[in-house]
Amino acid sequence: MGNIEERARKRRKRTDVQRAVLSVVAAAGIIGVALVAPNIFQALPSLMGKQRYKLTFQTKTALGRLKVKGYIRFLEKNGKKSVEITETGQRALALLIARESAPARKKHRWDGRWRMVMFDIPQKRKLVRDRLRMIMRECGFLRVQNSVWVSPYDCEELVGLIKMDLRLGTSVLYAVVEEMENDSWMKRHFGLSIS
Repeated sequence: MGNIEERARKRRKRTDVQRAVLSVVAAAGIIGVALVAPNIFQALPSLMGKQRYKLTFQTKTALGRLKVKGYIRFLEKNGKKSVEITETGQRALALLIARESAPARKKHRWDGRWRMVMFDIPQKRKLVRDRLRMIMRECGFLRVQNSVWVSPYDCEELVGLIKMDLRLGTSVLYAVVEEMENDSWMKRHFGLSIS
């Protein structure tokens, strides 16, 4: 169990650094590669204690991973290397920000309606389906059935970003439900008052 937790911690740390790098590049538009590492401190203050060479290494590694994912591209002009965010990178950054502030994670006043996310993704896209389930779990949704997840809070924008990022289109449906039978266990899960 400890090994799984350690891998999850490292993955979160890697994601934090990549998010910081992506944020810096997005804010700058086009930025010199050499300037990315120093500007990460503003995007992710928790890195302040890092030794400069370790931060530079993590930044270069993050830049490489982001390029492979298609989130950034490198440019060279007059012998100077710079980096800019791609449209895919902008979508990914918007999704990361939305996931961090996912409504289902935060306690809000409940309006008595359930937000339901249902999907039907074919077996040939199993990896995308599994990724969607992981994202739903990370964002605080509750799994009601294999392909049905609920949240008591408005999350239409988040679901739209997820659909766009994973290119799911009509494979995912978002619904607002006024009433659901046997929902007391869901209310307990979210800490909502049971009437």
